[in-house]
Amino acid sequence: MTNREQVNKIMDENINQIQILLEQKSQIWLDHVLFTEYWWLGVALSIFPWIIWFIYRKKESSDRLLYAGFFVIAISLMLEVTGAQLGFWHYRYSVIPILPSFFPWDVALMPVTIMFFLQIKPKTSPTLKAILFALLTSYVAEPFFTWLGIYEPKSWRYSYSVPLQMFIYFTAHFLSKRSFFDPIHSIGRKNSAPIK
Repeated sequence: MTNREQVNKIMDENINQIQILLEQKSQIWLDHVLFTEYWWLGVALSIFPWIIWFIYRKKESSDRLLYAGFFVIAISLMLEVTGAQLGFWHYRYSVIPILPSFFPWDVALMPVTIMFFLQIKPKTSPTLKAILFALLTSYVAEPFFTWLGIYEPKSWRYSYSVPLQMFIYFTAHFLSKRSFFDPIHSIGRKNSAPIK
């Protein structure tokens, strides 16, 4: 057996083990999590922040805020998955069993909170807002979800989250201020009318 074949075999065995564990996790979720009060809380936290944002958003800035919000979703999911895979923390009572992250946090609570921070008092110092956001998420939200038994930090301390949360806020703020967007034109037709 060549070295490459041996590596392929080892990697395939590892993937098979992961698949077995994911099937076990899905079965545990079906038997013990689905339709519990914590699952319903997760569903509500995935939907209601967006409804509230839709009602109270600054309508003329919706596109700009969503641009920043979708960045927050992407970076939050990447960091959450990385942290969970490295064993820094894990979540119980997932809304979706195969995700190693807490879906409501990454796709609703984080982006919607940041979008509200961006639109409320837009002239306030972004540094002040980043610090406030980081302190609230790190020392209020994370301990609250730990207290509920949903979030379980292992080798992670709440204070480790502060610079990450500040980075996420600063980047979202930066993106929300961008205005260098050209209209999209048909390919190969530089002078044609923009696509609407």
